Amino acid sequence: MSTRAGVDYSAWDHIYVSDDEDITSPFVDTPSLFRMRHRARLERMAEFQQRGEDLENNSAECKRLLEQAQGRLRELKEGRKEGEEDEEREAELKKVQAEVKKLKKDEKAFEKMIEEYQREEKKQPWNVDTISKEGFSKSVLNIKPVTKEETEEEKVEKHKTFVEKHAEEIKHFGMLRRWDDSQKYLSDNPHLVCEETANCLIVICIDFEIDEKHALMEQVAHQAIVMQFILDLARTLKVDPRGCFRKFFSKIKTADKPYQDAFNHELELLKERVCSCAQIRMESAMKEVEEEERQKRLGPGGLDPVEVYESLPKEIQRSFDEKNIQMLQEAINKLDLEEGRYHLRRCIDSGLWVPDSGEGDEEDEEDEEEG
Repeated sequence: MSTRAGVDYSAWDHIYVSDDEDITSPFVDTPSLFRMRHRARLERMAEFQQRGEDLENNSAECKRLLEQAQGRLRELKEGRKEGEEDEEREAELKKVQAEVKKLKKDEKAFEKMIEEYQREEKKQPWNVDTISKEGFSKSVLNIKPVTKEETEEEKVEKHKTFVEKHAEEIKHFGMLRRWDDSQKYLSDNPHLVCEETANCLIVICIDFEIDEKHALMEQVAHQAIVMQFILDLARTLKVDPRGCFRKFFSKIKTADKPYQDAFNHELELLKERVCSCAQIRMESAMKEVEEEERQKRLGPGGLDPVEVYESLPKEIQRSFDEKNIQMLQEAINKLDLEEGRYHLRRCIDSGLWVPDSGEGDEEDEEDEEEG
């Protein structure tokens, strides 16, 4: 190690700069030789860097597979605790345990190879390409981006188009129960990670609740909260939701109690809102049906015969129940002239009484007027 005045110069002991070598032979083209050596060195550096990247990628893939296998193992053990023991489950349990053991061994092997690579990297001599690097390079144009705000009509049309195109995929996601299955499905269909999917899942929940399929409603509500948590995480990190859904699943599978409680709390709130919306929709539908039936019942004067009947005096109601014209005439004659005309006119306008339909109807009306 070279030192001078307390300064350590050992970092400069291994610097490879081929361009400084002197070539004294007159038969060698020195610039061509330098270019050849430089190209060969760059190729060696690229191969070394690629080896490091391959190690990192393989290690990450191994950890991902190990995480999935451990998740399956936990589920199988929980099922065994609940008394769901059978030969097939036990065989699957042993298979997963062996897989976890192998992946842990592979993980340690990759960690060891990465450590060896890093030690080897530190021993690499510096050269003209690595002795200095650009710290950062950034160009900034002070131009405000033009953003167009979507109108409500455009948002509705966008949602409608998306749901029509991906309705089956959204329904399939809504029926998934395991974290790993949900993560894999979103990995295969990243376009589903969006607000439109979350909104569509809530609509499906309401439809199930109206059909009194409560278990299916709760299942889809769970997946709707999963999607909502992913979108909230993306807003917090200020990233595209498609780039952070794996982070959510990694977090929820190993979540502490406060985070799990927050998830369950939001799920319960959503189920309450779904039940409330379903009740409102059913009441609205019932009112529409009742109004349609009422419109069909309206008499020639635009009055509802049911409402008119309920407003009539008891004797007149009884005469209609017994279809007794004589009793009706007597009941009307007992009333004041104006009150009798009022009830008779309402009966005609509602269709309860048709003056030309029975014998003596005109006489009844005349008697009413004379009485």
